[in-house]
Amino acid sequence: MTATVIGGGLAGCEAAWALANHGVSVTLYEMKPVRYSPAHKSPDLAELVCSNSLKAARIGSAAGLLKEEMRRLGSLCMAVAEQCAVPAGGALAVDRDAFARGITQAIEQHPLITLVRQEITDIPKEGVAVVASGPLTSDGLSEKLTALCGEGLHFYDAAAPIVTTESVDMTSAFYQSRYDREEGERDGDSQGDYINCPMNKEEYEAFHAALVSAERAPLHEFDAQHQPTVYEGCMPIEVLASRGKDAIRFGPMKPVGLRDPRTGHRPWAVLQLRAENREGTLRNLVGFQTNLKFGEQKRVFGMIPALKNAEFVRYGVMHRNTFLQSPKLLTAGFAFREDDRLFFAGQMTGVEGYMESAASGILAGLNAVCRLKGFAPFVLPCETMTGALSHYISGYEGKDFQPMGANFGILPPLEEPIRDKKVRYEAISARGLERFEDVKQTHKLFEK
Repeated sequence: MTATVIGGGLAGCEAAWALANHGVSVTLYEMKPVRYSPAHKSPDLAELVCSNSLKAARIGSAAGLLKEEMRRLGSLCMAVAEQCAVPAGGALAVDRDAFARGITQAIEQHPLITLVRQEITDIPKEGVAVVASGPLTSDGLSEKLTALCGEGLHFYDAAAPIVTTESVDMTSAFYQSRYDREEGERDGDSQGDYINCPMNKEEYEAFHAALVSAERAPLHEFDAQHQPTVYEGCMPIEVLASRGKDAIRFGPMKPVGLRDPRTGHRPWAVLQLRAENREGTLRNLVGFQTNLKFGEQKRVFGMIPALKNAEFVRYGVMHRNTFLQSPKLLTAGFAFREDDRLFFAGQMTGVEGYMESAASGILAGLNAVCRLKGFAPFVLPCETMTGALSHYISGYEGKDFQPMGANFGILPPLEEPIRDKKVRYEAISARGLERFEDVKQTHKLFEK
């Protein structure tokens, strides 16, 4: 048995891994380094182009439940992520270079996976295939996908800058945990692993005025044909700031639960810096995704006192993402409704986030195995996080289909309401894992 996987991102690598671990010979096509998308720079597979955070780790959280389900399905990304984790409080964050290298080595060393560095510009006409070419699919393949699926939806995604830790002025910054653990786990700041860069009211208002008036980088000529939509989950800081003077002070710069040791008071606003690598020598500006021109980023972000002499090793960028009208096109097993030998995975299906994309790759790979072996599709119930996401992208009934990440809002409520949110989330996760095991243990894929 053989299969083809197109795309060496998180979803494609997980799909290939799942197929190969069930005895299927896989050819995995990745166009790097022959050709790079506007957002990619490394020849390694599974390159993280935005944040290095994989969100909350605790199982009693939506992101944590998703990760635990992935572990139980043999996720390659989870195994490698835990080997190259960096401090991030209650979140799982990784050294992005070590993560990509680890995934690449695992794929290259698997005896049933053949990695081919080649751009694919057409959809395979025969055999089982998983298309995981990503939201920045090359023009040639995009044209074929549009012809097959119809026009995709488009939105713009942005990445935050990275600075060196040694260039942060620690006389104007401090390490500290937020006092609210639940909020800290959502934001990745429950263990004091972030550097906090405080601002007083005068500093913040000057910064805000400069930010909303700063010059933005021009988008690609794609804008001449389509009005770009900015995805709410990855809003450029300057766009958010334009919504009001306090928009970012109650968003990514919120000071809640922090106290500046220099003054003994809560700052007016705070920028947090998260470790980018194991050594902690690089820091990501959390929530500061941006499309400002590079010179403007250095000027405006340098108005934050702790960053006045910051050395930027990567400036923020903005790029176009594309996703399919999946509710019309895909099943809950990520199979193409009109041709069940084709599967799709990753952000192009309408899941949003690194781990969500990886999880979709696992399900697409497992269902490709089912197709090859004549098994019934492997579909997880909506009480599980992976199942809820797959049912969302395949069964959304609204008019405005938008990308969706892991959250408890897409799971059915408990039969018996629980007022305490922490206890309620833990109960939802426990229910999900119980239902997960019920389905997994009875499916032929997992018979020993």
